[in-house]
Amino acid sequence: MGNNGVATMTDSTSLPSAISLQQLRERHLERLRERMRPGQREIAAWQGGRLAVSAVPGAGKSTGMAVGAAIAIARHRLHPKHQLVVVTFTRSAAAALKAKIRAYLQELNLPPGGFVVQTLHGLALNIATRHPELSGLNLETATVVTPDRGHRLMKTAVERWIASAPRTFQCLLEGQQFDGEDTERLRRDQVLRTEILPGLARTAVREAKSSGLRPQDLLALAQETQDDYQVLTVAAGLYEQFERAMRSREFVDYDDMILGALRALANEEVRHVWQQQTFAVFEDEAQDSSPLQAELLNVLAATGDRGGDINLVRVGDPNQAINSTFTPADPLYFNWFCERCRQDGRLATIAQAGRSTPILIEAANFALSWVNRFAQPRVPADRDMLALPFRPQQIQPVAPEDPQPDANPAPAGKGLEIYAPEDVFQTAQWIGARVRDLLTGDRERSVAVLVRENRQGRFVARALVNLQRDYDIRVYEVSEVERYSEIPVEMLKLLRFLDRPHSVDNLKAALEVLAKRNTIPTQDLNALAIAPEQFLYPGPLDQLPNASVQRASKRCRQLLQARTELPHYQLIAFLGLALQYAGSELATVQKLADRVARQTLGSNSLKQTLNALEEIVSSERFEGVDDESDDAYARPNQVTILTMHKAKGLDWDYVFLPFLHADSIPGEPWVPTAARFLGDFTLAEVARAQIRAAVHARHLDAAVRLPEPGEAWQQAGYLKQAEEFRLLYVAMTRAKRLLWMSAAKRGPFRWNLFDVQSPDRLRDKVPCPVVTALRDRFPEAIEDELPF
Repeated sequence: MGNNGVATMTDSTSLPSAISLQQLRERHLERLRERMRPGQREIAAWQGGRLAVSAVPGAGKSTGMAVGAAIAIARHRLHPKHQLVVVTFTRSAAAALKAKIRAYLQELNLPPGGFVVQTLHGLALNIATRHPELSGLNLETATVVTPDRGHRLMKTAVERWIASAPRTFQCLLEGQQFDGEDTERLRRDQVLRTEILPGLARTAVREAKSSGLRPQDLLALAQETQDDYQVLTVAAGLYEQFERAMRSREFVDYDDMILGALRALANEEVRHVWQQQTFAVFEDEAQDSSPLQAELLNVLAATGDRGGDINLVRVGDPNQAINSTFTPADPLYFNWFCERCRQDGRLATIAQAGRSTPILIEAANFALSWVNRFAQPRVPADRDMLALPFRPQQIQPVAPEDPQPDANPAPAGKGLEIYAPEDVFQTAQWIGARVRDLLTGDRERSVAVLVRENRQGRFVARALVNLQRDYDIRVYEVSEVERYSEIPVEMLKLLRFLDRPHSVDNLKAALEVLAKRNTIPTQDLNALAIAPEQFLYPGPLDQLPNASVQRASKRCRQLLQARTELPHYQLIAFLGLALQYAGSELATVQKLADRVARQTLGSNSLKQTLNALEEIVSSERFEGVDDESDDAYARPNQVTILTMHKAKGLDWDYVFLPFLHADSIPGEPWVPTAARFLGDFTLAEVARAQIRAAVHARHLDAAVRLPEPGEAWQQAGYLKQAEEFRLLYVAMTRAKRLLWMSAAKRGPFRWNLFDVQSPDRLRDKVPCPVVTALRDRFPEAIEDELPF
């Protein structure tokens, strides 16, 4: 035995022990592999190179990755200076994946090292901040922001672009035709400045920047197409002004992190260091990666000392890609990666899933196949069959020997129940009655009501309020809790209005907050905001047109009266009451008011209060008061109400899908009435389709052919409908024992215009075509009334 306690080759007594330890570890590895499903085993057997893994919902993607990671660490004896990099998209997913890998390493009697789990942006930030002179990022002086359409950076970019391109702006203002009438000119000017151009700026910046395109690249692309409004030229100008505004304020966004990391890795010496300490990259949820994010992983995974190979394992499900219409992610990229790996014999599919009862697996498979065969939107001629709404992979039940407890459980009731209530009010009543029947029979089960938009969720939550009071069944509306993060922004908009009520922008922003919080009726706010003085203080000749406008005017005057009667430090609390905040929202308002008071101590100026709020909003460092834990979504004896988008990655025993109508799933692209003077398309969607066409061509090393506005709008419709079908598929596959689906015969024209006090305004509704197809395929699932 050496002085450090480590056995040497001359110590013959230690050799059998070493062999036994290795044999024991091999037996552990073999047991791990035996517990894995087909497709997961390919991850465990991976030795290097590219590997694509396409998995169905509930197949255990993260478990397969964790086991594969642990085996790779054990097999290749990885350590902190030569480690496995595992990336995913959310911090909670990263924490869960890290815990799983550590548990498997412990089972193998290995130390919890040799790997790192990070979000994609966390990984990029780590690289960029380690080399600030190369990345151009220094977070000691910069602030990370995520500017949406209403952010002041977007407004600044729009105003600066208008000043720099007055002729182009005039062309947009005139639209298809214009008679020169002053009121209409003011209305169009307002719509362009506050809606159309900010929306175009946000979409163009996000799409181009996340694909590695700069403003000058968009200008070059603009030469490839001709349209009356020069959409890409306008987009390039807005993009350039946005970047200037960001730099002047030392702001960075999440795409800047990726770009900064790539700039650092462009240095050969830095790239060599990072590649030497990265054995391989495992990526989860790969269907949601943007081209720029995929490029970063490719650089890190490159093995320059072995002929330029890439040690990259990408795991995802393109059929659960539900973010491509409002992020640059596109399932086509992962499908192309899968196809390339398939040609090399490096594609695996995890098809077995133990989440759902067999009838629900059959229903989900039927919906997928039916959409691809009969309901698919027309695939553009220049897109291959991988651009279909769904990748043609079917969910299979797990094998009898699968170790998952209660895999493919017995159904509750029929397992699949399809209803056609008379209207949305009866829908909510039937949901309440069915939940009561299910949970009074077994309090340990979980329930979710998945809706397409938050207003539907609030409607259901109000209808189910008696469950808590009369039956001790908790109702948890997720959107109510998540509205906390919007409170500082809402307070800022209202206080700006109180400070300068005759500003068109301030008035419209305040009206948007009041309408969103249902304190005034939903209506055309542009028409109200173009003449603030007449709206707020109408004279004898300024008759307000209807009761909705009168209510909005009165509410605004009430807020202005409080401005004159209350000290500025009490206004935030007052506005919280005026917006009818409740519970934790009020606690969040009080926390915000206290923080502003501390920052403005000794000041009696509303301007100082506004400055403090602007700093809080722009820095995004304020967190609301939330008394819920991370596992609040799936508690037993609870009805969780949330949107289909937020349900991804979760599951419940019983899932309710109400309001499944054709006008929302699959829906149609919609041009807001206020923007129709430009034509039958929106500038943002035209720019998105044109930028994506260019990026796709670059990805395939093909010639660029940009669609004209009309064709681009058709492609936008295809993308939207395909994603809506995938969203329904995700919602259906959240259920374990019961899937309850309904399409009411009558419902609101649009939920954002729906007044629960006026049920007589409901309209006849057409069911989602998938619901109709399921009724034909599973007639035994049809329920004319509650089954008890």
